[in-house]
Amino acid sequence: MLFKYKIVDKEGKESEGRIDAISEDVAISSLQSRGFVISYIQEIGKGGLLGLNFSFFERVSNKDIVILSKQISSLFGAQVSALRVFRLLSDETENAVLGRALKQVSDDIQGGNSISVSLSKHPKIFSEFYVNMVKSGEESGNLNETFLYLAEHLDKSFELMSKAKNALIYPIFVIIVFIVVMILMFVMVVPKISAILIDAGQELPFLTKVVINISDLFLTYGVFVLIILVIGGFFFFRFARTKSGRLSIDKFKLTIPYIGKLYKKMYLARICGNMNTMLASGITVVKAVETASTVVDSAVYEELLVSAAESIKTGSSVSNAMVNDGEIPNIMIQVIKIGEETGGLNEILETLSKFYEREVSGAVDMLVGMIEPAMIVLLGIGVGGLLAAILMPIYNISSAI
Repeated sequence: MLFKYKIVDKEGKESEGRIDAISEDVAISSLQSRGFVISYIQEIGKGGLLGLNFSFFERVSNKDIVILSKQISSLFGAQVSALRVFRLLSDETENAVLGRALKQVSDDIQGGNSISVSLSKHPKIFSEFYVNMVKSGEESGNLNETFLYLAEHLDKSFELMSKAKNALIYPIFVIIVFIVVMILMFVMVVPKISAILIDAGQELPFLTKVVINISDLFLTYGVFVLIILVIGGFFFFRFARTKSGRLSIDKFKLTIPYIGKLYKKMYLARICGNMNTMLASGITVVKAVETASTVVDSAVYEELLVSAAESIKTGSSVSNAMVNDGEIPNIMIQVIKIGEETGGLNEILETLSKFYEREVSGAVDMLVGMIEPAMIVLLGIGVGGLLAAILMPIYNISSAI
C-alpha cells in the first residue's frame, strides 16, 4: 500500500512525500525510526473516486529491473556512493512505482540499512533471488559486477520466457477473432438466411440443419450460457489464486501434449540458471535451492524444490533430494550427481541451463511451425463448412426456379 505523509525533521523543517508499506502502522514505524515527527499520513486512494484505489494497475516489468540493474552497475563502477545511486535513479526512472520504491530504498540506506535489506522490503519488485544476489555482492565487495550479472541473467531469462509466450499470442488472437466472428454469424446472419430457406419449403441438407440448430441454441440460450461462463470464470479465478488451485492448474499445464514438455523445459532451464548464478556468487546450496523455488513460477516445481531443500538440510545430496516421480528427468539428476562427485556442480548446472534453453528455443520454433498450418486448416474447415451449409440450399432453390 502507498501512503502520503507530512513530517517534521529533527531541524524543524516540514516536508511531505510518499512511502510504500504493507500497513499504516509499518509506514509510521518506518518514518519514526528515521527521527521524523509525523503530522499527517493517509493511504493513497482512500477518499478518491468512489473510494477506489487504482494502484492495482501499476506494476514494474522485468524490463524495468534489467535497465535498473545495468544503471546501478554503471554508477557503482564510476565509484558513486550507494545512497547517491538510488537517489539519482529514483528521480530518473519513468516508472512511478519503481521510483517510489527506490526513494524508500535510499531512505533506508541513509538510515543505516544495507542495500539487500532495503531491497528486501519490496518483494513485489525485487525477488528473493535478486536480494540474495545483492547480499552476496555486498559480502564479496563486487556490487557493480553483481548488478551487471543480474541484468544479463534476467535479460536472458526474460527473453526465453517471452519467446515462448509470444509464439502463442498470434494463434490465440486469431482463434479468438474466429470464434467471435462465428458467433456473430450464428446470431445475426444465419437466422435471416434460415428464415428464407425454411419459407422456400424445400428439404434442407443435413449440414444446413445442423447450422440452423446451432444458431437457434445461441439465440435461445446464449444469454444463459454467457452468464454461466462469467460466473464460472469468476469462481475459476478465485480458485486459481488459492494454493491448491494454483497447484492443480500447474499440474494440468504439464500434462498438455507437447505444450507440457515445453513448460517443463522452461522450468528446468530457470531452475538450473538460477542455481548456477547463486552458487557462482558463493551462496550455499540449500539457500540456492530454496530461492530457486520462489522464482520458478510453478507450484509443482516450487513444492518439489522446497522438499529437496529440506532433504539437503538433513544431509542428502542435491541429486538424491531431487529424485521424484518424473518432473525432473533422470538424466538431469545423474548429471548433477556427476557434478557433485567431481566438485563441478556449478559448471554442470550452467551446462544444463544452456542445454534446456536451446531445447526451449527449438521447441518454440517447431511449435510455431506446427500451429500455423494446423490453424489454417481448422479455420478453413470452419469457414468452409458454414459457407457450404448456407450456399447449398440457396443453390438448390435457384436451380429449381
